[in-house]
Amino acid sequence: MNVIQSIDPSTGRAVDDVATATTPKELDAVVERATAASVPYEAGGRPLRAAVLRAVADGLEARRPEIVALAMRETALPEARLGGELTRTVYQARLFAEVVEDGGFLEATIDHAGETPMGAGPDLRRMLVPLGPVAVFGASNFPLAFSVPGGDTVSALAAGCPVVVKAHDSHPALSRLVFETMVAAIAAAGGPDGLLGLVFGREAGTALVAHPDIKAVGFTGSLTGGRALLDIVNARPDPIPFYGELAGLNPVVVTEGAARARHSEIAAGLVASVTGSAGQLCTKPGLVLVPAGEAGNALVSEAARLIDQASAATLLGSRIATAYEAGTEELRHRAGGMAAAEGGAPSGSGFSVTPRLFEIDSETLQDEPVGECFGPAAVVVRYAPGRAEAVLRSLPASLTGTIHAEADETETVRRLTGVLRPLAGRLLYNGFPTGVLVSWAQHHGGPWPSTNSLHTSVGPYAVRRFLRPVTWQNAPQEVLPEELRDGFAGIPRRVDGRLTAPD
Repeated sequence: MNVIQSIDPSTGRAVDDVATATTPKELDAVVERATAASVPYEAGGRPLRAAVLRAVADGLEARRPEIVALAMRETALPEARLGGELTRTVYQARLFAEVVEDGGFLEATIDHAGETPMGAGPDLRRMLVPLGPVAVFGASNFPLAFSVPGGDTVSALAAGCPVVVKAHDSHPALSRLVFETMVAAIAAAGGPDGLLGLVFGREAGTALVAHPDIKAVGFTGSLTGGRALLDIVNARPDPIPFYGELAGLNPVVVTEGAARARHSEIAAGLVASVTGSAGQLCTKPGLVLVPAGEAGNALVSEAARLIDQASAATLLGSRIATAYEAGTEELRHRAGGMAAAEGGAPSGSGFSVTPRLFEIDSETLQDEPVGECFGPAAVVVRYAPGRAEAVLRSLPASLTGTIHAEADETETVRRLTGVLRPLAGRLLYNGFPTGVLVSWAQHHGGPWPSTNSLHTSVGPYAVRRFLRPVTWQNAPQEVLPEELRDGFAGIPRRVDGRLTAPD
């Protein structure tokens, strides 16, 4: 029997036996309940979806102290970080309730029958409808915002889709706690049984992706794990959407003017971004381009000083810690056998590691690009005047691209933006990419390592991932969704080509 244990990262020891790995028979039962929930959940319409999302938010908030305390024990992340993450998680559930009530995400469109330049046209009515049961994989580094109650789950629920979550092995007890909280909230709001399911174990995760009743997958995690699941999706008789947010370098480029004017400020912000949450963020800046010369030297020296002063960090799990040590040893080799800076020594217990900064020659980098090193490490690359663009063009795509520049460097910023835009889904100026605000204008994705660059995993537009368009032609009113019926004015609609506002 495969027991799922809760591990304390600070000691590396098991604290509790949480569950047993989900068997194939149990998995089938969970997915069967989710499939059965699809019909009554969609029939409940937007009012039921909004009620479920608000109930989930209220339920999580009501158990805040218990949730945060358990998350701290299972992740070794600080209370302030986890408290903020729970606030974000509750907020995004409530935000998606507002999205559901707004109704604009349905893209309701009506073309009445009539004459057109192509002849007589039929009555056509189009709207987005739920895909069906969705599989969501919890992420290790966001045990709330990208896990059982996270953005993938609430955006799928907003779309009208039941959700089956594969709990992450690094926080199984927390996954169970918030799952039970959410199930109780869903029932209290009138949601159907089976609307939310939970499974444990790697085998269950792979079987979930292959299950014929699963219609889409949301995943945030490693490149290796994402590729493995994508292979399963592509081997299905009916390949389904796979929305993966995987690894990335998230390059930062500092201009000559910025390095000269703000080297201490930029260095401090950089090190805080690299070491925050022990560097375990998919938006962590992993590669920093700094101008060769005196200004760049001052910036790198200050960043190295701050890394030298950084304490050892506790990572989320043994696999992450092992990969970090292997990754930083590879970077050390690429950097000529030494690090530019190293922080505090590991504690000797648990999954403790040393923060590190490396310098790699730009020509070496262009010959063989580096990959992401998940954890508190970054690489500095010096560039000669006018060569930053060439270095950037040699890099793989990322979630973000950042430029630090001065107000009088307009042309330089324009050139760098032109190079970075094809490589990233979010462009930042004079800031750092860690910290992803949940808002309407947010985009969290890139050309790669996102497996689908059309959609975001953060913010209201994430709902679009779990919907598909259907057109009704010359349909009787009684078979139409209410949002497409004559006289309905509760949401924005495009009627005969013109956008109409709700009454």
